[in-house]
Amino acid sequence: MTYISTRGAGTNERHTFSDILLGGLAADGGLYLPAEYPRVSSDELARWRTLSYADLAFEVLSKFSDDIPAEDLRSLTRKTYTAQVYSNVRHEESAVQITPLKTLGVENGATLSLLELSNGPTLAFKDMAMQLLGNLFEYAFAKHGEMLNILGATSGDTGSAAEYAMRGKAGVRVFMLSPHKKMSAFQTAQMFSLQDPNIFNLAVEGNFDNCQDIVKAVSNDHAYKAKHKIGTVNSINWARVVAQVVYYFKGYFAGTKNNDEHVSFTVPSGNFGNVCAGHIARMMGLPIDQLVVATNENDVLDEFFRTGVYRVRGAAETYHTTSPSMDISKASNFERFVYDLLGRDPARVLQLFRDVEEKGGFDLAASGDFARVKAFGFVSGKSGHDDRVKTIRDVFERYRTMIDTHTADGVKVAREHLKPGVPMIVLETAQPIKFGETIREALNREPERPAAFAGLEKLPQRFDIVSADAGVVKAFIAERT
Repeated sequence: MTYISTRGAGTNERHTFSDILLGGLAADGGLYLPAEYPRVSSDELARWRTLSYADLAFEVLSKFSDDIPAEDLRSLTRKTYTAQVYSNVRHEESAVQITPLKTLGVENGATLSLLELSNGPTLAFKDMAMQLLGNLFEYAFAKHGEMLNILGATSGDTGSAAEYAMRGKAGVRVFMLSPHKKMSAFQTAQMFSLQDPNIFNLAVEGNFDNCQDIVKAVSNDHAYKAKHKIGTVNSINWARVVAQVVYYFKGYFAGTKNNDEHVSFTVPSGNFGNVCAGHIARMMGLPIDQLVVATNENDVLDEFFRTGVYRVRGAAETYHTTSPSMDISKASNFERFVYDLLGRDPARVLQLFRDVEEKGGFDLAASGDFARVKAFGFVSGKSGHDDRVKTIRDVFERYRTMIDTHTADGVKVAREHLKPGVPMIVLETAQPIKFGETIREALNREPERPAAFAGLEKLPQRFDIVSADAGVVKAFIAERT
């Protein structure tokens, strides 16, 4: 398995899974992808249907990481995906199945279900990949004697998932950027209440895109990155994307009786990492009918999949919403899909994303390339605050199921793309407790709170407020490494 950059540099070099594990951007500013997607045979698909989550993860990751000994990789997946780690149980099967499928009902001739991904330690789907990434990092450090300073940006859930996965691990420090006062109270407390000496929270005076731009600026300063051993856990990290591929297979098996059936997935999306994993699963041969991209008021991706125009928004056009993890106007993983959409032409990808930086976007409808989107199964829709409140209330009243604001965006958009006879699986994003204010507005009651998080918001918080300046962040890291 060889990895290449979406922008073409180092095409003749061999980059292995382990080579790119600790990094983020490629040297040319592009993102890593396999030189070819591995395919899953019908026999493999039949055999995988009966596997536990940990063993399914081993099989999927084996396709992408042939440089890690099989016995080591199997040990890592079994260490990660255990009932003890995924023990925030909402019903008895949760900790056993890791990602249980909850059927809501039949609507317009299609079975509508939720794939529960938030039973991990921080109550968000990000745990599914981040817990594995933490163990992979620890494995790499032990094997090669390395250390790493992780720099990340979060709009809500990535930060806490990364910090809980890395806290206390030898050889790693975490520097996590988040937009100051733009996360929910619960999300903020999850991160800022951690007192571990290897965890540093930086509240950036700006929005999430400012945080993300700082991470990219630091990653593109190759001398600084090498000197201070900077790595990333953001969704651009390839290992995170691959780890997310696993639950598409698991969800498919749970939602079908045999491998002749197709399903559709709806994915609440901001940075395009989660739905990019679905695209990769489909390229591997998983029978996916539609990949439905659900956005909130920050509808950059919905606009693209409707019109072919990708237009990033400035700070004034980026809305602070009640589904804050999707308050993103520049989708970092989108480049991976564009690379495939354009027939893997790195020169064109390089020019298009230069246009993003210099002109604010690009138009694939004008060139005719947008017509190929249908072949990849993508459709989209958007949701607003009133939609979220209405959907949360409707799902609770109709199915006695409480969902969070991001999942509500997903359900609202999923209902617009139902096909009779094709199961629709919405990827659940987080547990409702993380967005209590909107739950109270919708249901006039408190969301359920796992016992481990009682009194979380009252705990002492430790964080530093910094300006939206890459130089300031670089200095902060340098002083502590």
